[in-house]
Amino acid sequence: MAFYDDEDYKKSFDIKITAKILPFMKPYKKIIAQVVALMLIAAVFDNMFPLFQRYAVNNFIANGTTENILYYIMLYIFVISVQTTIVIVFVKKSISMEMYIGRDMKKACFTQLQKLSLSYYNTTPVGYMMARVMSDTNRIGMIVAWGLVDGFWSAAYTIGAFIAMFLLNWRLALVVLVVVPFIALLTAYFQKKILENHRKARRENSRITGAYNEGITGARTSKTLVIEESNSEHFNKITQNMRNASFKTALYNAVYIPTIAFFGSLVAAFVLARGGISVIGGTLDLGTFSAFITYALGIFEPIQMLAKVLTDVVSAQANIERVTMLLEREPGITDTPEVVEKYGDVFTPKTENWETIKGDIEFRDVSFKYPDGDEFVLRNFNLKIPTGTTVAIAGETGAGKSTLVNLACRFFEPTEGQILIDGVDYRERSQLWLHSNIGYVLQTPHLFSGTIRENIRYGNLNATDEDIERVAKQVSADTVVNRLDGGYESDVGESGDKLSTGERQLVSFARAVLADPRIFVLDEATSSVDTHTEKLIQNAIAYILKDRTSFLIAHRLSTIRHADIILVVKDGKIIEQGSHAELLAKKGYYFNLCAKQFEEEATNSVLQPTVAPSFQLSVD
Repeated sequence: MAFYDDEDYKKSFDIKITAKILPFMKPYKKIIAQVVALMLIAAVFDNMFPLFQRYAVNNFIANGTTENILYYIMLYIFVISVQTTIVIVFVKKSISMEMYIGRDMKKACFTQLQKLSLSYYNTTPVGYMMARVMSDTNRIGMIVAWGLVDGFWSAAYTIGAFIAMFLLNWRLALVVLVVVPFIALLTAYFQKKILENHRKARRENSRITGAYNEGITGARTSKTLVIEESNSEHFNKITQNMRNASFKTALYNAVYIPTIAFFGSLVAAFVLARGGISVIGGTLDLGTFSAFITYALGIFEPIQMLAKVLTDVVSAQANIERVTMLLEREPGITDTPEVVEKYGDVFTPKTENWETIKGDIEFRDVSFKYPDGDEFVLRNFNLKIPTGTTVAIAGETGAGKSTLVNLACRFFEPTEGQILIDGVDYRERSQLWLHSNIGYVLQTPHLFSGTIRENIRYGNLNATDEDIERVAKQVSADTVVNRLDGGYESDVGESGDKLSTGERQLVSFARAVLADPRIFVLDEATSSVDTHTEKLIQNAIAYILKDRTSFLIAHRLSTIRHADIILVVKDGKIIEQGSHAELLAKKGYYFNLCAKQFEEEATNSVLQPTVAPSFQLSVD
């Protein structure tokens, strides 16, 4: 997956990328302003403590008296109380800000994932998406909330401390100030290295998430293939890569912070020497020297904290890049602004403007090549499909049978030409309008966590219990319900794992029928069920598809012999079309497919006498 693996790890820090999170901060500008104000006040109070110390040394210690010390203590306690209150308030607000921003970013990512086309999911690992929606957004929220607090406090305190030092003794203050350029150079060098390795660590984190997902969802397959050791070796490799990148990031941090502390210690030693000489010489009072030393020693802690904030902000660029890359990704298929204005979008549909769909479909001079392909798989293809027509698509596994259906359902759009629904180019109508009128039953059915009743109701959220039970009987899904103790309230498990593949197929079929679509797509929908279940479904199909336009992607050719039109696909291209009888009469590719499958079924009937060949190689 080149678009997420081939990141530019040496790309420098860019404030424009960091600024992309500002829209998520805007709703909480009041909280942010309050936090900033509290930090400024806290910094002012923190800068007062060395001055308290100066007063105590000059007035109490140097003079050997405790006169008026009670007022001093009361004022000191008041300042500490205010400072404590400020800390409690800003911690509460910062926690809220972290939670709110993280939540909003997760919602934005999830919403964006609903908008993206199916092609995105075909090329993007689950781990890549999960890492962005969960860990990246969490880290950004944490950096924004606590980085803001630490950064403003550190900057305010440092500025205040330098002002105080210049007022106390400008010559010694210049000595402290001279170290700042060195810190700036160190920061520029180390931050670049930290960002580079943090990007690598985030990439490996996505791979680890993906490996977890595959390891859990594919646990049964791994055990049957006995590949646990191979999986473990692969996982160890990517975790080792994560460890290496994270270790380098930690190493640079470990060198960076102590180096700054080293410069701070040198400056403090120089100030102690020069200041001590001035005190002995009588040019500097002891209280001022004590306060100055406190500032000089204490100023490097906020400088280190500010450096850490800069480190976190720089490293968070990798997280922001990954999240914004998802949020800014354009769907492969989009409606025009005019269509959205009239028909609405997926989250705000204007169903009152939707035309009633009949089901006439026309391919008019359609040429198509996949976005990542160079060769056309369709060239000037024309086909009219009147309402109620059943179109079957036949071909060997991997021949490209789904391409035509993906075009008809607008999961992809023609590279050239038009596809018309009821005489109108479907790009002039909304995607949701079309998709709401399509019933799609996949070869590998997916059920959501919940009960059988809930899964069927997804076809029509307004359906009554009677409607659900009626369609379940029509497609024989009630046989699944009757087998379970909980009936329609039986839990299907994660992805329907508590049901067999055939049972999941029946439930998903009932879900599609409940939507009462005008266009049906059955993607090898009976290939995963036993012969008995297949016959039940075939009887239901004959009833349900009546007066509806339908596409049958066939694995068992016996299921399509009564189709009105059969399109034969080879190597992604349509090479024959006609009825079952017409194609058999041609004795071409379709005839050979039928002969091959007939021989296989005949062999099975010998091995299992109860199974008879399902069709004959003769023109009816």
